[in-house]
Parts: sequence; C-alpha cells; structure tokens
Amino acid sequence: MTEITFRQALQRGLREALDADPNVFLMGEDIGKYDGAYAVTQGLLEKYGPERVRDTPISEAAFVGAGVGAAVAGLRPVVELMSMSFSLVASDQIVNMAAKIRYMSGGQVKVPMVVRAPTGGGVQLAATHSQSFENWYASVPGLKVVTPSTPYDALGLLRSSIEDDNPVIFAENALLYATRGDVPDAEYFVPIGVADVKRTGTDITLVGWAHGIVTLMAAAEKLAETGVSAEVVDLRSLRPLDMETVIESVEKTGRALVLDENWRTAGFGAEIAAEIGYRSSDYLDGPVARVSGTDTPSPYSSPLEQLGIPQVAWVIDEIEKTYGI
Repeated sequence: MTEITFRQALQRGLREALDADPNVFLMGEDIGKYDGAYAVTQGLLEKYGPERVRDTPISEAAFVGAGVGAAVAGLRPVVELMSMSFSLVASDQIVNMAAKIRYMSGGQVKVPMVVRAPTGGGVQLAATHSQSFENWYASVPGLKVVTPSTPYDALGLLRSSIEDDNPVIFAENALLYATRGDVPDAEYFVPIGVADVKRTGTDITLVGWAHGIVTLMAAAEKLAETGVSAEVVDLRSLRPLDMETVIESVEKTGRALVLDENWRTAGFGAEIAAEIGYRSSDYLDGPVARVSGTDTPSPYSSPLEQLGIPQVAWVIDEIEKTYGI
C-alpha cells in the first residue's frame, strides 16, 4: 500500500486506463498544457500526446457532445468539466443523448463515456462555481453517478467507470483533492453500485457520500468519546444505489442520520431518508435525522461559505435532538 492524495489517485487511474486501452482518451478545457483546473491531468499531455489528451474550446455543449459521438463510434472518452455547475450547459447532451441512446437503440448502441467534474463548495469559488448537481443526474435513467470519498475509492471507481459501457457522471468533491489515503500498489477496481461501511457501530447509522464521509467519520469519533457507537455507511455511488447495505445497517442500529452537503430542499438525502423510513420503520427508534447544506447560493467569503456547509457539530446536535443520545 502507498499513501497518496485524492488528486494523485485520480491521475493514476487515468494513466492506468490510458495504458490499458488505446480507445481511451481525455478531453476538456485546459486539461493539456494547463494540466487541468485542479491539476489532475498534470503531465499527461507530455506522456500521451495531443491525440489522447485533447484541449478543447470553451464550449461544454460541443465537447460533451463530441464525447457522446466518440463513445458511440467505439472509443472511451473521459471528458473533464472545470465545474459541475458547467454541466448545465451540456445537460441536453448528457440527459437527452448520452443517457438515452442505448435505450432508444434497443441496446444496440453503447455510450461508454465518463464525465468528470469537481463539485461542491468550500474552496471560495462563489455561487456559480460551487454547486452540486449529482442528485439531478441521479434521477436520470441511463446514467450512472459515482461519488468517491477516499483516494482508494477514487482510483478504483474511476477505473470501473472508464470500463463501463454506460455513461458515468464522476463527481469529485473539491474539498477532497488534497486528502490522503492508502491505495494498493497493484491494479484494482471498485465496483459501481456497492456501498462501503467505513466504520462499524451499534447505536446509530450515519449515511453519506463524497466529502460528507469526512464529516461523518469525524462526528463518529466525537460520538465515541461520549459512549455512542456510530456506523458510517459510504454510498460511493448515487446511481445505482445500494440501499441494501444501508437498510442492513439501520436495522442493526435502530437509528439513522443522513448527511447531504447539497441543498436540503429536493436533495438526495431526502431520497435516502424516505427509503429508510419506508423499508425499516419497524426497526427505527425515531424519525430519520437529516443534516444538509443551507438553501442558499454559495458566498465567496470563506467564513460565510462555511456557514452553509454541514459541520461536525451539526451532526452531533441533530442526533441529540432526534434521539437524545
């Protein structure tokens, strides 16, 4: 095992995929000469050349659409957006083309492409560069939506996403790029649609994904100091969604909290909470607790921005209010 950053894990995943399959290529704004907005593609242009690491014009609709066409033609494009917010410009290409072609062709035409994008706030990029639309894309049949929280998962899930024959939205929370973790030195894959229990416990189940897992793991440590044993379940992908692992955990602990760093209204956390309530109501000691980001645009000011992102104290307070523990 080697300790690397989340950013390095993604870069290694791209290198391994490029080495393994000549049909894999990368494209996006400033991913070549500039090394990418978050330096994930640093050095790849020099190694693989402009045919396989393609800088594009500033037109998300154009290069995401080109990615769909390349995938249909048999290639495996990995398209990088500078921000998940910018995916809105290419939403027609993603939702009405990439997600629908396989179904509308009766399964005859595959669309093996990955759309990578940094997502979420916390890095002072203000309202239009700090949004998370994973929950929007998770509602679209035909897409897969992947949300890693650790370097291990980022590398393994990226490899699986690139090899998948369906379009994958690969959401990279911007607060995670510098986080560190161990990864195997040998090649490996993490299956899409399988949740992971990051910490075992007996008193309450904490459910989240992406950077929310960092917050939940810290909250679990705090809870342990007061004698509360928390189990942390990392969804890892929002579509397909592994509710079986969540339900198994909730029925063991009898309590549940769902953390969604996105806006609370119509957030994906509501979907998880509703499923838990519907499927495990006989096991619950109370209502499913929810912690979410605030229903506001993201401010540029760092102190104000932090007021809108869920904190460890919010989790602790919500558990005490809901369950009295």
